Amino acid sequence: MYYFDHSATTPLHPKVKELMGDVGEFHFGNPSSVHASGQKAKTLIETARGQMAKAIGCNSNEVIFTGGGTEANNLVLWNLIHQKKKHVITSVIEHPAVLNVLDSLEEFGVTYSAVGVDKTGMVNPDDVQNALTEKTGLISIMLANNEMGTIQTISEIEAIAKKHDIIMHSDAVQTLGKIPVNAKELGVDCMSFSAHKFYGPKGVGVLFVRKGLKLKPLIIGGNQERRMRAGTENTPGIAGLGLAAELATKNLHNTQSHLDGLADTFKAQITHICPDVIFNGHPEKQLPGLINVSFPGFRNDLLMIHLDRQGIAVSSGSACSSGDIKPSLILSAMGIKDEINNSTLRISFGTGNSQQDVEYLTKCIKSTLERIRSAA
Repeated sequence: MYYFDHSATTPLHPKVKELMGDVGEFHFGNPSSVHASGQKAKTLIETARGQMAKAIGCNSNEVIFTGGGTEANNLVLWNLIHQKKKHVITSVIEHPAVLNVLDSLEEFGVTYSAVGVDKTGMVNPDDVQNALTEKTGLISIMLANNEMGTIQTISEIEAIAKKHDIIMHSDAVQTLGKIPVNAKELGVDCMSFSAHKFYGPKGVGVLFVRKGLKLKPLIIGGNQERRMRAGTENTPGIAGLGLAAELATKNLHNTQSHLDGLADTFKAQITHICPDVIFNGHPEKQLPGLINVSFPGFRNDLLMIHLDRQGIAVSSGSACSSGDIKPSLILSAMGIKDEINNSTLRISFGTGNSQQDVEYLTKCIKSTLERIRSAA
C-alpha cells in the first residue's frame, strides 16, 4: 500500500511500537497503586507528561492526558455550561469535534458565532473582534486545518481574547511534528492534541491547560489527571504518546524539509500531467506535506476508487466525514463551487514516503485520468 493519508492518521513509529509492547508486558500495574509495579507505571506516565510538555513548550503540570483530540476539545467546550458567559466565537472550518459539540450545547444555553474565512482558508482577526459580545466566554480557532492545511494567525486572535479576558482554545491536532508549536509563545489557554497524528497510538491525546485556569472534568470518578480526567490511565498509550512527541519535535527540521520536498515534487509533476489542476489553501501559511488539489471534470469518488485499486490511499477530505460523497463544507466555506469541490483530493505525505512514492502516485493519477476520460 502506498499511503498518502497521514492527515487522517499516521503509522506507529517503530520505537513507539516497541516501547508500548514493553510497557504492556512488563509494566502493567495500576498507576494508582502504591506497590512497585504501580509506581513504575506512574513514573512512565510522568515521563511522558514531561516529554509532551517539552514538545509544546509548557510545564508538565499543564498537560492533561485524554482519550484523544476529540475528548480534549469536548473537555473545554462542555465547561461552557458552568460559565456565566456562554457565547463562543469559532470558525466555519473547525473540526466536527468543535462545531458538532457546540450544536449539542445549544440546549444548555450555549450560543456561538462561526466567523467565515477567505479563499485561502484564513480567519480574519477583525471578524473575530467584530463577533464579540458581552456574553462571549470562549474563542476556539484551530491552529491548522485538517483538509487544506492553512495555518491560522492564532497569536493575533489570542491577543483579542486576552484583551477582553476571554478563554482562548485552539485545536492543534494537525500540527505537532509538522510545525513548531509553543504554548507559551502562542499565549493560548488550552490546546488539543492527538497522538495518532504524530506517529503515536490511537485513543490517547492531550489537552494543554494553562496553569491557573480552572476547568471542571468531563469524565468524573477517581482523582487521576489532577481530577481533570477520571479513569485508570492507558499507560502503554500515554508512554507511546510521550515518546512520539519527543521524536516528532526532535526531528522537526528534517521532517519539514522532507515533506516540503515531496510536496514540491508532486506539484511540479502533477501540473505537467494535468495543467488545469487547482491547489487549494494558503500559498505560504501551509502545513508541510499536505496538498488539497482539485481535478476539474473528474469526480473525486471515482478518482479514489481507481487509485485504491492501484494500492494508493488518499482521501477527499476529513476522515471523520469519510463515506459522505458530497461537497466538503470546508471548501464550500472558502467559496469553492460544488463542481470543483467534488473533484478534490487531499494528499498528505508522511516521513515514510519517498520521491519514488511520489513518482508512482503521479503515474497512477495520470493513468486514472486517462482511463476515466476514455470511459466517458
